[in-house]
Parts: sequence; C-alpha cells; structure tokens
Amino acid sequence: MEELKIKQKCEDMIKYGYLALRQFPKSERFTLVADIKNSMFRLLMLIIRCNVSRDKRKYFDDIDTELNLLRSFVRLSKELEFMPFKKYEIMSKYLTEIGKMIGGWRRSTQG
Repeated sequence: MEELKIKQKCEDMIKYGYLALRQFPKSERFTLVADIKNSMFRLLMLIIRCNVSRDKRKYFDDIDTELNLLRSFVRLSKELEFMPFKKYEIMSKYLTEIGKMIGGWRRSTQG
C-alpha cells in the first residue's frame, strides 16, 4: 500500500514542479527545465518499476540516486535565482517526503 502513496506523492510533486518551472527564463527551458522534468519522470518511472517488480531491492539505489539528482537540480535552480524561495521550499518538502516514504518502503521489504 505504501508504494501507491509514494506514486501519488511523486505525481503531486510533478504537478507542482510544472507550475514552479513556468517562470524560468527562456534560456533555461531546454536545459535546466528539461533536466528537472526528465528527472521527475525518471523518478516516477523507477517507483512504478519497483512497485511491479518481484525484487524491489534492486531499484532502491536507482531511486535514491535519481532523488538526489533532482534535489541538486532544484537547489541549483534556487541558487541561480530561477526559482523563488517559496517554490523551492515547497519542492524541497515534496522531495523530503518522498525520500522518507522510500526509506520506509525499503525497510518494509528487507524483512
């Protein structure tokens, strides 16, 4: 059941991410914005793959890596002043919640 909540939380983060990315400068639309969008969808894809896999453990490292990459992209966006602090704060909360949920999911599959 936890995996369905994680998928929904990731989809909610993507919806908010699209709103937050709208105000980036045009010069970043095909670079940083595209990288963030791709990373968000890769994270969702990995969560879905992990959910349907019999051996979920093999996906957790990839999910963690993608989550950390996405955190770095979002942090960089704030530091370059493409993303206002409030939107950065909300995106960071989504990423933190997803990270905690993934950690719980990982622990539940180890037993």
